Amino acid sequence: MTTRMVGATNALRRLANLMVFTQSAIVVTGGAVRITGSGLGCSTWPECTPGSYTPTPDQPEAPLHAWIEFGNRLLTFVLLLNALALMISILRNRRKDLRKMGGFQIIGILAQGVLGGITVLTGLNPATVAAHFLLSMVLIAGALSLRQRIYEKTPNYFTLIPIVRRLMALHLFLTCTVLIVGTIVTGSGPHAGDTTAERFNLDAKTMSWIHADLVIALIGVTVALLIAVRLGENEATKRIVNMKVQIFLAIALAQGAIGYLQYFTGLPEIVVGMHLIGAVLVWIAAWNLVILSNLKGRKLNADSSPALTREG
Repeated sequence: MTTRMVGATNALRRLANLMVFTQSAIVVTGGAVRITGSGLGCSTWPECTPGSYTPTPDQPEAPLHAWIEFGNRLLTFVLLLNALALMISILRNRRKDLRKMGGFQIIGILAQGVLGGITVLTGLNPATVAAHFLLSMVLIAGALSLRQRIYEKTPNYFTLIPIVRRLMALHLFLTCTVLIVGTIVTGSGPHAGDTTAERFNLDAKTMSWIHADLVIALIGVTVALLIAVRLGENEATKRIVNMKVQIFLAIALAQGAIGYLQYFTGLPEIVVGMHLIGAVLVWIAAWNLVILSNLKGRKLNADSSPALTREG
């Protein structure tokens, strides 16, 4: 491999790593917008205030709130530039197997920008706020899948026993359910992003306990998955899967502890922010298990090797 090819491959890897980071970071900064009550710091879209795309000294919203919201909007352009640079790098490396995944990031970021605008124009309706967050989870999953494929984080041959495959499917279902119900809890409680924002007509306390029960069920399935892997899989598979499951379990337990802490301390902003970061880490750990489970029975050979599916 020439020095130029090595440089192009390294650039591709760096951009893929950055894509996972930026997709995750904008979830956290978006949460900061909501927690600080800056969701309507820019009262319209695509302009920040009527007649200006940037905050103005005479707009009715507080300057701090306006600049926090405007700063988060600017991060969307950082993501888009990252995705475009990643796609260019994919083309330079002649990675035909990555083109759709790279294109998905570009389309998803554009869709996320439009959905963010709808969220503002609907006055931070909790349904659109939830959709905004969940679309970010989809984009993080796509970025992580792309990154793992670039790094060829796949075993040469990998087969999971049926009970482990079923538990992994249940694990993904429960993780998604926990995230969705979590958005409903958020949409029913405080930290709406603005004092005038609509809330779900649901009891926040009841929804919080439903959310907690689902988390407990998810942890139970994770423990069952760990036991099934240790008792049923061969040593090679066990070494690979055990580590991923243990990482998820550790993150999920920490996230659960933070969840109980924020509930019993009255939802202080700093703890809510920590819980949001935890949600992103839980999803990344869960999606790594999905990537692993999708490799069942896959054998890499001369016909399917990523290096040989490139152009040229």
